[in-house]
Amino acid sequence: MKNYLNFENEIKNLELELENLKDPYNQSGLSKVDTDKISILQNEIESKLEKIYSNLNAWETALVARHEDRPKAKFFIDNLFEDFVSLSGDRFYGEDKSVISGFAKFEGKSVLVIGQEKGEDLETRIDRNFGMMRPEGYRKTIRLMNLANKFRIPIVVFIDTPGAYPGVGAEERGQAEAIARSIECSMDLNVPTISIIIGEGGSGGAIALASSNKVLMLENAIYSVISPEGCATILWRDPKKTLEASEAMKMSAKDLLKLEIIDEIIPEPTGGAHRDRDLILDNVRGSLRKNLDYFSNMSHDEILIHRKNKFLSIGRSKGFVSNKNTSENLVMKMNLINKIKFYINKNKNIFYAIPVLLILITIVFFVL
Repeated sequence: MKNYLNFENEIKNLELELENLKDPYNQSGLSKVDTDKISILQNEIESKLEKIYSNLNAWETALVARHEDRPKAKFFIDNLFEDFVSLSGDRFYGEDKSVISGFAKFEGKSVLVIGQEKGEDLETRIDRNFGMMRPEGYRKTIRLMNLANKFRIPIVVFIDTPGAYPGVGAEERGQAEAIARSIECSMDLNVPTISIIIGEGGSGGAIALASSNKVLMLENAIYSVISPEGCATILWRDPKKTLEASEAMKMSAKDLLKLEIIDEIIPEPTGGAHRDRDLILDNVRGSLRKNLDYFSNMSHDEILIHRKNKFLSIGRSKGFVSNKNTSENLVMKMNLINKIKFYINKNKNIFYAIPVLLILITIVFFVL
């Protein structure tokens, strides 16, 4: 059974009419299938969808991002990757089912996959805690990110959460510290990290796993510091002012791309990702392939510097800071040790040859 949003009532009625036309045994009794009328109705539905979804306001975009039928992280993991091996537990407290993580193959290459999972129905949503991670979830991902870093394996993250879980137990176990450690870990990795916001990207719960080389968003996803309802309640003391809050926060993919918070928008089928799952899979696969290939010839230090410079430059070209430094001057400053390491990595073949050359000279000296 399809689920419809409030602004899709016209589409709902047309699709119900279409289903009746396709069924020869409808309520009116046995009848012929009118293929011409079906074709006309299908075209009308596509036209209405195009009109509605090309003019979504910020709040309507948030509703699409939260759509019950929207593909979740597990769907992408199951269909984009091969040989997925799930790994559990943070080795401190326990397992957090709101985040799926493990190693897999993407087009024959090893990757670490992390996905915030909301669940598909009431039972799985409760089991997954509606995608709200607890401290043990962040500590699990930190453990696995460090493991991937050790073996030089790229990391792919699917983000879909209303925010980190704010329960008493989570706070007692160090929720804020776990989020901070996750951001710190993400920023210090020297393997490529790609984060894809597929639905909601809520507050610190999302940024903990979105401190990546590339941050991508599905066309109708959202990414914000707080929910529209929360923002409206705080600023206007009126939770009904969600439209004003949504527009003020600039949380849509288009707005965030203009602000250079994200790097790329992945197109969705007309009507949202849930209307054509095969198409959205192809779009995500192509974008993921392109972005992983982008880092394939970079050294580990170059990958690290790329990520840090990306975040250092955010807001500089949009007038959000008072100083006049250009983005060219906003590069990560390396200390002497890092400079030496960077130079050695860039010229490692020469440094490998030096000991060999010294050994050969020593042998020749003693022989003569």
